[in-house]
Amino acid sequence: MIAAGLVAIVVLVGLLIGGRPKSGAGIIAVTPINAPADPYAASLTLSNMAMSESTNLAGGKVMYIDGHLANAGSRTVTGITVQVLFRDYAQKVAQNETMPLTLIRTRDPYIDTEPVSVAPLKPGSEQDFRLIFDSVSADWAGAMPEIRVLHVESR
Repeated sequence: MIAAGLVAIVVLVGLLIGGRPKSGAGIIAVTPINAPADPYAASLTLSNMAMSESTNLAGGKVMYIDGHLANAGSRTVTGITVQVLFRDYAQKVAQNETMPLTLIRTRDPYIDTEPVSVAPLKPGSEQDFRLIFDSVSADWAGAMPEIRVLHVESR
């Protein structure tokens, strides 16, 4: 029984150490808050943003930001990456998230989302979107986070 316990501990430690990505290999770096916006971002308007939250099956909270996206440019948008900055009461960044923007596909019986690539946004088109956060920093002041379009894929 002791030997089996030692083997289990060795396997667990091996998974913890071996499962970590090596520096520079597959690690997504935190995007600096002064990263330049995509030039096409000026053609995209994010509006009517609202926050909500719910609890998941594990008892944790999930936070949502829903809004409306309009493409006033001349290209069809096939992907959007946004940076979301949650600020504390001193207006310092408490959490910095970079994520793909997802479009709302259906609202009934529940809100379902899909990547922009599944339903590209043509010039002049508008669509509702949703950003999902499994956790938010306890230092966040609770105000609407700043959302910046960092990268746009188009054709």
